[in-house]
Amino acid sequence: MTRYALGIEYDGSDFHGWETQSNGHTVQACVEAALSGVANHPIKTTCAGRTDAGVHAVSQVIHFDSPVVRKTKAWVLGSNTHLPATVRILWARLVADDFHARFSARSRHYRYVILNRRVRPALLNRQLTWEYRPLDVELMGQAAAYLLGEHDFSSFRSSRCQAPHAVRTLHRLDVERHGECVRFDVVANGFLHHMVRNIAGVLMTIGAGERAPDWAQAVLEARDRTLGGKTASPQGLYFVGVEYPDEYAIPRVSPPQWV
Repeated sequence: MTRYALGIEYDGSDFHGWETQSNGHTVQACVEAALSGVANHPIKTTCAGRTDAGVHAVSQVIHFDSPVVRKTKAWVLGSNTHLPATVRILWARLVADDFHARFSARSRHYRYVILNRRVRPALLNRQLTWEYRPLDVELMGQAAAYLLGEHDFSSFRSSRCQAPHAVRTLHRLDVERHGECVRFDVVANGFLHHMVRNIAGVLMTIGAGERAPDWAQAVLEARDRTLGGKTASPQGLYFVGVEYPDEYAIPRVSPPQWV
């Protein structure tokens, strides 16, 4: 049995998320069907981080096992011929048997992109979150600082979250403006269900001047989701990539300039 790792890019707009469901069109189902066609046997995959409906990925990482030996080029080109235009295998490589797309990860990186202008966009309207209220990135940056480090993020988890506990370590939470776009980069050892979107909702409320920056600390310390405000939309959220130990030599893909 040989273990392979793959990097995948996808536009999540038309999918019910990554994970296979009995009643929805998912990225995982499409990818496994394509890989199974190349392998000539059923393939089951494990991903680095499951994404929700409407969420995109710059470089999702998966692994799978197969008794069939194929060149890595064959996994990429062969699978892509069977995938919809919104999903692409970027790279494939052989990995050690102890590599695990989820459990070998040291950190995960998400990016949230907001178009901040008065008029709703006609272009990329499913790849950006639109916010008409002017956002103050300095206030948002002050608020973000309260969330860095190891905390109980119960106030930022969905009521449907199945994680056994809510303690996570936030390594980075950078807020930057690029013209009409405001961007958050969030890096942590792991994420809870809707955690990034709930963080974005709090920061946007503060950036719009509805709350002071220290409200982020109050929400965090309350450990109560009902105090955290609105969950931001999924359209602007991207799973950017994963950091693994160097020994696995997993490629890192930079986001395109428009993300």
